[in-house]
Amino acid sequence: MKATLLIELLTEELPPKSLAKLGLAFREQMQKALADAGFIEAGNEGRWFATPRRLALQFDACLESQPDRVIEKKGPAVASGVGADGSPTKALEGFMRSAGVEFAQLEKQSDGKAEYFVARTSRKGGRIDEYLAGMVETALRKLPVAKLMRWGAGEAQFVRPVHGLILMHDGRTIPGQVLGLESRNVTRGHRFLSVGVIDIPRADDYEATLETEGRVIASFDKRRTMIREQLDRAAGQLTWLRDEALLDEVTALVEFPAVYEASFEPEFLAVPQECLILTMKANQKYFPLMDGAGEKSKLTNRFLVVSNMKVANPANIITGNARVVRPRLADAKFFFETDKKTPLSARIGKLSRVVYHNKLGTQGERVDRLVKLAATIAQRMGADVMQTERAALLAKADLVTDMVGEFPELQGIMGRYYALADGEPKAVADAIQSHYQPRFNGDTLPQGQVACAVALADKLDALIGFFGIGQIPTGDKDPFGLRRAALGVLRILMETPLPLSLSELIDDAAAGFAPELFTGDWRAASATFLKERLRHMLRDAGHDHNAVDAVLALDPARIDQVPAKLAAVKAFAALPEAAALAAANKRIVNILKKSGADAGPAVDSALLQEDAEKTLFAQVTAAAPGIEAQLSACDYTAALKALAGLRGPVDAFFDGVMVMAEEAPIRANRLALLSRLAGLMNRVADISRLSV
Repeated sequence: MKATLLIELLTEELPPKSLAKLGLAFREQMQKALADAGFIEAGNEGRWFATPRRLALQFDACLESQPDRVIEKKGPAVASGVGADGSPTKALEGFMRSAGVEFAQLEKQSDGKAEYFVARTSRKGGRIDEYLAGMVETALRKLPVAKLMRWGAGEAQFVRPVHGLILMHDGRTIPGQVLGLESRNVTRGHRFLSVGVIDIPRADDYEATLETEGRVIASFDKRRTMIREQLDRAAGQLTWLRDEALLDEVTALVEFPAVYEASFEPEFLAVPQECLILTMKANQKYFPLMDGAGEKSKLTNRFLVVSNMKVANPANIITGNARVVRPRLADAKFFFETDKKTPLSARIGKLSRVVYHNKLGTQGERVDRLVKLAATIAQRMGADVMQTERAALLAKADLVTDMVGEFPELQGIMGRYYALADGEPKAVADAIQSHYQPRFNGDTLPQGQVACAVALADKLDALIGFFGIGQIPTGDKDPFGLRRAALGVLRILMETPLPLSLSELIDDAAAGFAPELFTGDWRAASATFLKERLRHMLRDAGHDHNAVDAVLALDPARIDQVPAKLAAVKAFAALPEAAALAAANKRIVNILKKSGADAGPAVDSALLQEDAEKTLFAQVTAAAPGIEAQLSACDYTAALKALAGLRGPVDAFFDGVMVMAEEAPIRANRLALLSRLAGLMNRVADISRLSV
């Protein structure tokens, strides 16, 4: 019989930031286990439920008993499974014992490479009662839980203590024990709004029963949608500050959401709005209300509260939340006013007591490096060196302020406010804030030359410093955020754009460290790391993989030129001559790789014998000045299109000329011609990479 299967674990409050992840992982593990056992179809994804105090699953069309199945086990190869006399070897005998079959029952099967023995046995389908509790126990052990808890006198462990278990198929409770609990058909609803213990008559009734009798919205997604809709309505003409992570978190904190508006005293708006917003979001899980949208939006003294209680008169909830947030805002105001009494410049000395890394020194030593490196970059850019040095000097000073000590997320942001209060130039203040950008994928870039110079210095110092001491990211581990720093450097150079050489920037950054500090081939490692980050970034942006590989094969030093080169390669690839020229270039590269050492230093026209090689030499000589001029003007598209005109003479050359002639001078001259042609063809990209 097919019917709905219900599984519920009733727990103490689950970690809100990982609730959705736990629910999805539980569903994934159980779906696979049930499908592998034949109780549900492979495409039956079921439904998952997650509230602060429960994880639950429903699977429609779940069989009460498995279908009878044929179990197939692959055994040893036939060649190694029987001896010369045809009797089974020890390996085959062991396989037969494990499969529970006799020699006569074995079959032979081929995979195209070798023939091997197969054991096929029939197994009568078992009832779900025999398997379900074990499946749930196994699935729970595989959930992404960082730390397990033990409770009571038993040995059961889970992320939080578990107090209830439901295993139901249609209207029948499936007997079984999970984490020391026996399955029943009862659960509990909302702590304060529920009718009490709730009977679940049938598995299909679970969600509706919990909502009507338990005042619990079991579906995480449904609660999230409800909260979003209520926030929209409650905001009215204002805008609630969108924060998807916070929305997920509050969804994981409530079972029956209701949104109410509260407010605080307008005098707190004198504090930078970033401080107030972070205080409300991080500490109280409130949604600030903004007047307007985008960068120009301003914080109002009103905010929205997502409560776990829907009541007729929410006055106590509103006043209670307003009373709770007030001390937090007062703290922020106190930190801000106290911090302003000490200029940023007077705080720099304290950075010498803050360790950056035990091998790379203190924050004070790092600031000294940043000042020198940012000044060098500013000179290369033609930026204001004095303002750049000042911004680099003050960039980390807010790390020792009370506000950033309380809220590290505000580093840079508070530095800008304090710099403006100290009378520093706007360019300096802006650079202090934006030198951390981009902080994440899609974040805005620092604006202005001073800000770009300091941002590049900050990221390059970290990259080269940590690569120099061998702290290279491996796998998913990147404790110092070097992938983010690398992408920041590449984006600033490419999207600003800035005409700077990446290899020179690496050298500039390395100059700030003592040479004896660095170990291994850090230069090659850091260059490869940056190149691979650039490759992934370009591919993720939708560029053709072959085009990306062709451009990056030449290790471009000027990252700002990469987009134009990619556009040129794309235009070239669309030409009818492109495929033939790419194939010819690939052939040239292979010939030169094998015999390039035999090439002459230059083409001697007197040694050209065949008409085809004379024509190719003449065409290359005629085209070269124009192509060089286009390359100098960074008109890469025009340069590659000009190369398309060489297809005819190139094809004729390979059809009519023997490159590896017996006479050494002739061979060397032809190799020199190919070398010159390759040099002209591969100035923008290695177009041989376009040949599939």
